Amino acid sequence: MKRALAIASILIASLVLLTSVVAQSEVNVTGEWAFTVETQQGSGTPSFTFKQDGEKLTGNYKGQFGEAPVTGTVKGGEIKFTIKISAQGQELTITYSGKIESKDSMKGTAVLGELGEATWTAKRK
Repeated sequence: MKRALAIASILIASLVLLTSVVAQSEVNVTGEWAFTVETQQGSGTPSFTFKQDGEKLTGNYKGQFGEAPVTGTVKGGEIKFTIKISAQGQELTITYSGKIESKDSMKGTAVLGELGEATWTAKRK
């Protein structure tokens, strides 16, 4: 009886793990997203339009710095992408990285070149 219970527990744990892996592999962020970005200098609310093809991520940024193309990756529940913008006459690469929490939300951090770091949250529009 104890052995059967142990085997059942292992099977249930395996099923939960497998379901989690499958759910993460089916993540697709294609679509329009509203971001809230918090820096030491204040906050911003850019929007991103993403197109995901497997792990490859492309798209467009619209916000305080105009518009810029997006390139990056989605691997499991992780997202990472960059944009290159011009801020105060200076070229700047911003790298966003974070976790996809659900099909409609994600959050993470951004490295703003030499200007510092930020935190961000995003909701699907």
